[in-house]
Amino acid sequence: MTGGPRQLLRRHPLASDALFAAALVLLEIVFVLLTPEEFRPGPLPAALGWSVLCAAPVALRRFAPWVAVAAAVATLALPALLDHGPATQSLAFVVLTYTMAAHRPVRPAALAAALLWTPVAAVNVVAPIENEFLSVSPAYLVLNNLLTAVVAYAVGRAVHARRATTEALRERARVAEQSQRSLAERAVADERRRIARELHDVVAHHVSVMGVLATGARRVLRRDPDAADEAIATIEDTSRATLREMRRLLDVLRTEAEPAAELAPQPGLAAIETLVEQVREAGLPVTLTVEGGPGPLEEGVALTVYRIVQEALTNALKHAGAATAVVRLSFGAAFLAVEVTDTGRGPVPGRDRIGHGLVGMRERVGLYGGTLRTGARPGGGYRVYARIPVEQLGAVPA
Repeated sequence: MTGGPRQLLRRHPLASDALFAAALVLLEIVFVLLTPEEFRPGPLPAALGWSVLCAAPVALRRFAPWVAVAAAVATLALPALLDHGPATQSLAFVVLTYTMAAHRPVRPAALAAALLWTPVAAVNVVAPIENEFLSVSPAYLVLNNLLTAVVAYAVGRAVHARRATTEALRERARVAEQSQRSLAERAVADERRRIARELHDVVAHHVSVMGVLATGARRVLRRDPDAADEAIATIEDTSRATLREMRRLLDVLRTEAEPAAELAPQPGLAAIETLVEQVREAGLPVTLTVEGGPGPLEEGVALTVYRIVQEALTNALKHAGAATAVVRLSFGAAFLAVEVTDTGRGPVPGRDRIGHGLVGMRERVGLYGGTLRTGARPGGGYRVYARIPVEQLGAVPA
C-alpha cells in the first residue's frame, strides 16, 4: 500500500530513530570492512560494539532529546580509552545538532549545540587523537568541528522555519476557508430574510384583501346575493394564493440543517399526562393534579400549556437534583393556570444556565395576554406559574 511504511514510521518515532541508528552502525561496518586490515582500529566485533554504543543516542533523539545529548557527550570518553573515535560518534553529534535545531525553539536548540560541541572542542585541544599516518593540528580540528556544527545547526533551523511557515500557511488557508464559508452562509441567510420579508408583505396583503371582501360580502349578503357570492369566490381564490405563499415562506425560513417537520399534530392538554410519565421514567417523581374541566381551547393555547409544563419539568430534571415535582392545572370560568413546582435546589446563579426556555415561555404566555412568574420558592425549590385569561382564548366556559 502506497505510503504505508512511511505512515507507520511517523506514528512510531522511537522505532524509526532506532532504524536510523542501525543504519549508521551499518555504515560504520561498511567503512571498517573497506579499510585495509593494517589500518583498522581493532577487531570487527569490538568496533561493532563501540559503534552501537555511539549510535545509541540517535535512537533517543526525539523520544528523549536531552538524554540523547547527555549520552552523546558521555561517549567522548571513548577516544581516550580506544585511541580512536568510531565514525558513528561524529555522525551522532551531527544528527543530534540537526534534530534539536529542527524540532526545538531557538534557545534550547542553541543550548544543545553548545553542550554538544564545546566538549568536542575541549577534547580536541586538550587530548587530540594522534595518528601516525595523518598529522592534524588541534586548531584545524576545532575549526572543522565548528564548521560542521554550524552547518548542521543552520540546516536544522532552516527546516524548522520551513515547517513553521507551512503550518502558518495551512492555518491561514483554514481560516480563510472558514471565513469564506461564514460569508457564504451569511449571504444565504440575508437572502432568505429578504425573501421572507417580501413574502410576508404578500401574505399580509392577501389577508387584508380577504378581510375587506368578507366585510363587504356580509354587508351586501341580503341586499345583493350575487355580489356577495362573487366576493366570497374572490376570498376563496385569495385564500388559496395565501396558502401557497405561506408554504413558500415556510420553505424559505426552513434551513438545510433543520429536519423536515413531521406531519403530526402538535401536542396539547391530552399529551401532558404522557409527558409526566416520561419524566417519571427519567428519574423525577412527578404528580399531576387537574382542577376543573377545560372548555374548548385553541390549539395554540393548548400547545402553550404543554410547552410550559415540558420546559419546567426539563429544568427540574437538570437542576433540581434529588427532588419531587408537582404539576397543577387549574381551569376556571375566567382563566386557566399552570403551576409546576419542585423541591430541589433550583439553578445555581453563575453556574447553571437555564437558557432561552423561560424566555420562550414568557413570549408564549404574553401572546395570549397572560402572565408568567418564575423563581425560587420561599420554602425551597423552584416554581413556574402561568395564568392565561379565558376570554382571550376563544374558549367557552364550562
